[in-house]
Amino acid sequence: MPLLPFEQVHREILTKRSADTDPNQGCAPDKRPIPELIQQGILVLNKPKGPSSHQCSDFVQKILGIEKAGHGGTLDPAVTGVLPIALGNATRIVQALLPAGKEYVGIMHVHKKVSEAQIRIACEKFVGRITQMVPRKAAVKRQERERTIYYFEILEIIDQDVLFVAGVEAGTYIRKLCHDMGRAIGCGAHMAELIRTKAGPFNHTQWTTLQELEDAVWYYKNQNKEDLLRKHILPVEFGCQHLPKIWVLDSAVASLCNGAPLHLPGVAKLEASIEPHTSIAIMTLKGELVALAIAALTSEQMLHEQKGVAARPHKVFMKSGTYNAYLPEQHHTDL
Repeated sequence: MPLLPFEQVHREILTKRSADTDPNQGCAPDKRPIPELIQQGILVLNKPKGPSSHQCSDFVQKILGIEKAGHGGTLDPAVTGVLPIALGNATRIVQALLPAGKEYVGIMHVHKKVSEAQIRIACEKFVGRITQMVPRKAAVKRQERERTIYYFEILEIIDQDVLFVAGVEAGTYIRKLCHDMGRAIGCGAHMAELIRTKAGPFNHTQWTTLQELEDAVWYYKNQNKEDLLRKHILPVEFGCQHLPKIWVLDSAVASLCNGAPLHLPGVAKLEASIEPHTSIAIMTLKGELVALAIAALTSEQMLHEQKGVAARPHKVFMKSGTYNAYLPEQHHTDL
C-alpha cells in the first residue's frame, strides 16, 4: 500500500551525550495510572455513520466522565473511519496532526459507462498539487485553495463503481475531488462511500467503537480490569509520532515545563535532518512528551555545538513538578 509523506521518512537517532534517567522521576507512557491516561490520552474512534465528529467527541467525553475532548479532523456525518479524539489535557495535540495528511478508501460512482482507460487517465491528472473550491456546506470560507493529493490509486472498477485509496493533504474534500474527477472523465461522478483509514499517525488498526469503549469503562469500574482501557486509549505521545524529536536530560525537564527554551547542554539525543523553524517534539529519556516546540538549529548544529538554544517550546504538555528542578548530576559522556 502507498504511504503518506511522513511515513516515508526514516530518521536516524543521533546521540549527543549518553545519560541515565531517574526511575523516581516521571513515568513511562505505557505505565501511567488509568486516571492519568484518561486525562492525557488519545482514542482512535471508528466513527459510525450518522453523528457528527463533534457529537462523537461528546459521546466519548460522557462515557469517560471527563470535562473536555477534541477530535482531530472533521468527518462528514455519512463518512466513517479513523477519528482521533484527544482527551482532557491532550486536546492541544490535535493541531500537530494537521500537517501529517490523511488516507481514505472510497467508492466513486461514474454516471455513465466509460472505458477503464478513460477513468484512469482522468484520475491521474489529480495527483500532485491541485486547486479545489471549498464546498458550499463547508465550515470554512468558500474559496479556491491549493491542496496536495499524495496518491490516488484505483483498486478495482466494477461497472460504474471505482474503488480507490487516496492519500491527501489535510483539508482536502474527497467528495469534491470525486466530482471534479467526474467532470474530467466527461460524464460526471460522485462519492458513493467513504472510509478514513489514516489520520496522521493513526490508522484503522488502532480504532475502537463507542460500544467497545463503554464496555472497557464498565470492566474498569466494576471489575478493576485495566487491560481493555489500555488497549483503547493511547498515550498522548502517539499524537507526535510523525514529528522529529529531541530527547532531553532529566535535569532540563523542569525549566521546559515552565516554558523556558531548550538549551544545548540539556540535549541527550535527537533525530537527524531537523531544520530550523520546523515543528518538533521534546521528549524525556523515558519517552514522555514534554512539549511541542520550534527548532532553532539544524540537527548537525545541535549535535556538535555546546552553547545556544536548540528549540523553543510553544505548547507544554508535561505538568510542572513532574521532574524536580534540582536533580543530582546525571551521568553522561560528551561525544
